[in-house]
Amino acid sequence: MTHPLTPGVAAGRLTTEEIEANFADLHPPLDQHEAHVAADRCYFCHDAPCITACPTDIDIPLFIRQISTGQPEAAARTILEQNILGGMCARVCPTETLCEQACVREMAEGKPVEIGRLQRFATDAMMTRQGHPFVRAAATGKHVAVVGAGPAGLACAHRLAMKGHKVTIYEAKEKPGGLNEYGLAAYKTTDDFAAREVDWLLGIGGIEIAYGRVLGGDLSLDALREGHDAVFLGIGLGAVNALEMPGDAEAANAVDFIAALRQAGDLRALPVGRNVVVIGGGMTAVDAAVQARLLGAENVTLAYRRGRDRMGASKFEQDLAASKGVRIISNVMPVALEDGTMVLEYTADVDGRLQGTGERIELPADQVLRAIGQMLVPLGDLGLERGKIAVAGAGRSGIAGVWAGGDCTPGEDLTVVAVAEGRDAAEDIHAALMQA
Repeated sequence: MTHPLTPGVAAGRLTTEEIEANFADLHPPLDQHEAHVAADRCYFCHDAPCITACPTDIDIPLFIRQISTGQPEAAARTILEQNILGGMCARVCPTETLCEQACVREMAEGKPVEIGRLQRFATDAMMTRQGHPFVRAAATGKHVAVVGAGPAGLACAHRLAMKGHKVTIYEAKEKPGGLNEYGLAAYKTTDDFAAREVDWLLGIGGIEIAYGRVLGGDLSLDALREGHDAVFLGIGLGAVNALEMPGDAEAANAVDFIAALRQAGDLRALPVGRNVVVIGGGMTAVDAAVQARLLGAENVTLAYRRGRDRMGASKFEQDLAASKGVRIISNVMPVALEDGTMVLEYTADVDGRLQGTGERIELPADQVLRAIGQMLVPLGDLGLERGKIAVAGAGRSGIAGVWAGGDCTPGEDLTVVAVAEGRDAAEDIHAALMQA
């Protein structure tokens, strides 16, 4: 029988009950009483720093006041007017480094208002008790192509549909949602919420999704420009960086590991190593490492080449990993993967450049997951900036009639940032189409 000490990579290391407990909701929803207590802690600041810290500029004091006065659906509308994926962002946003870090209560007491959980309370109330809160404007006769049904593409499509435009989303995969569906830890978005949120979003009408359509495959940018009045690219990052070391072919992509987990019908059927090593220091690395532990891996090590203060994952995420039994080793870089052994070399910052010190450590590794970032699949004539699609203003690319946003453009790779960029690009597209 398989168990946590079974050598190699194996499925069924834990019981069904253990798996269910491990993958329960990370931040359980507030009930009505808890929400009112949490809302009462807000000072309703006039010049609220939490609004400035929110990439989508939600009026946070207003929606919290609406909750405190018994109007959760009104609070949801306040949120969704700025962030149509407010339900998912309430679950996965690093609020501890955004709105909650800026909260006056955090500065004064070290305990911020629970903005993220209050946002979830409001948006869940809307999705449970009411239909779609927005109505389409009269049809404009314009047709916009959106490539990618991730957060940026969905936000752009929804805002364009609200303005009366017809939208076709071209999506490479068989499901919409992008990273919300395929790339986030399962304990952050339970009960198939990503799919339910997309279904709810499409309630605005005027949006069609064509699945299995790949830009650079059966879709060309020139054809999209010819067949539509405007094009928005929310294509994300399709390629994964390599470790460039002996044995790299034996390592798997952390994004694929997370995607397989998110799409699995039975988590017990997923194989995981007894000794797992994750290379990287961002959110994807933490999500992969924590979930490997939750699946029953005995030892999980997250190895990052710089100091912990340079990790892309927030302190909350680092602490979460540690609390689940993940060992974090900083200032080490991968050297080789040989015969089930991960060889790491300690690093030092010398005149601003990372160098190996010559001191090495070896870790048993049945399974190695690389999470060292993704890169853009080349797209021909589109100009690049830092390896991503260069944009100006509200997402205008260097090609007339083509906008872009989300992870495929420079900036922070966060769901909430992608939503803001998709929304703002839609407003700019609408203005351009109405002037044409």
